[in-house]
Amino acid sequence: MLKAATTKSPIVPCLTYRDAPAAIAFLCNAFGFEKKMVVPGENDTIAHAELVCGNAMVMVGSVKDNGYGQLMKSPRDVGGATQSIYLVVADADAHHAQAKVAGAEIVIPLVTQDYGGRDYTCRDIEGHVWTFGTYDPWAS
Repeated sequence: MLKAATTKSPIVPCLTYRDAPAAIAFLCNAFGFEKKMVVPGENDTIAHAELVCGNAMVMVGSVKDNGYGQLMKSPRDVGGATQSIYLVVADADAHHAQAKVAGAEIVIPLVTQDYGGRDYTCRDIEGHVWTFGTYDPWAS
């Protein structure tokens, strides 16, 4: 049986942006990510970046016209998102307030779910869909 590596977070979403430098600034300011590594590319692009928030990580890069980049598009390029990211946060209300002030487009307001937890859903500056909430599916 194949198994994932034992590491902090074995699934790392990879997001592509038309303006990756602006997206990195937004993700840090609005959602509380911190830069772990940023590798600049040519012409004000990002070849590769790693942003962390607690034990979570996302990789970010600029849209490219070759190789892996041909597979990945910004939601703006395809007319909408095809997946979303859920991130467990300690305080959904405080997170929501920070994201709203920073310009995140709130698409589902804060709600306490019947199954537990409190969350909200928003779009980042290029349309990637994020949900931030207190529901932790790993908790017993």
